[in-house]
Amino acid sequence: MKNATRGFITILTGIYSFQDCIHFLASVRKFHQEPIIILIDRVPWILYPLLQRFNNVILKPAPTNQNTVLASREAKLSLYANSEFERTIYLDSDICLLSDINDVFEFLEKQDLLLTEDVQPSIAKATNLLRGNQKENLAQVLPTLQAVGLPLDEDSIQYNGGFIAFRKSETTETLFAKFKHYFEIVKNNQEKLLLKDQGAFAAAIASVKPNLKILPPNYNYLSKWQDAYTITGEIKVLHCTYPYRPQYAKNITRSLFTRIFDKLAKIFLPNQLTNPWRTK
Repeated sequence: MKNATRGFITILTGIYSFQDCIHFLASVRKFHQEPIIILIDRVPWILYPLLQRFNNVILKPAPTNQNTVLASREAKLSLYANSEFERTIYLDSDICLLSDINDVFEFLEKQDLLLTEDVQPSIAKATNLLRGNQKENLAQVLPTLQAVGLPLDEDSIQYNGGFIAFRKSETTETLFAKFKHYFEIVKNNQEKLLLKDQGAFAAAIASVKPNLKILPPNYNYLSKWQDAYTITGEIKVLHCTYPYRPQYAKNITRSLFTRIFDKLAKIFLPNQLTNPWRTK
């Protein structure tokens, strides 16, 4: 494990996402054997062996917070510091790999950062970042983000933070430091902004201007928004919580272990679709 060249990292804050994380690990292990770091918080230790059964899984404490969504956001700020790899692929724990993504690791030989755009890539139209009615907020998105101190403009891009691949470099380290700085601004303006990290991340990108490559939605396909995509080639990364996942994706992680786990999850785990912190 020491000096590993490449690996994966994800975040698990609270047991609402535990079933997703189990299937995330199963999908990664279907195609990859690299180490997987889980930044974990507010999960009973008695459940840890279920995560570690997938081999070469390293559990690290995530920033603790009663609000598990805030804990998850702050864990994302610490991805660079917590990665033990030269090349790292971060994936949300509700992601399912549909094939190997070795090419992503290979891209990181030349790029500092690999990202996918949000289904609404224009920051100026990102009403999802503001509190209030989305239609009424449309004209106020960019002025509001600029007024609180985020260095964004009409050309700024909103990226989907569920997929972030990066390599260790001074530039990337600076990027994550800026990301943390701008997210503090988001936290300090909760009367105007929702507790989301896309604005802060876009601001960090705009400030640092790293050597980055934007990958097509094949690498972060949100089935909920399938009508918004134009897809060429195979979908490699499906971004969809397990209960809503199509059967072909569920088959990727289907095994005796996951079948038994899923049956027990209905009894012992809370319904992840009703996580009260999702609305905070």
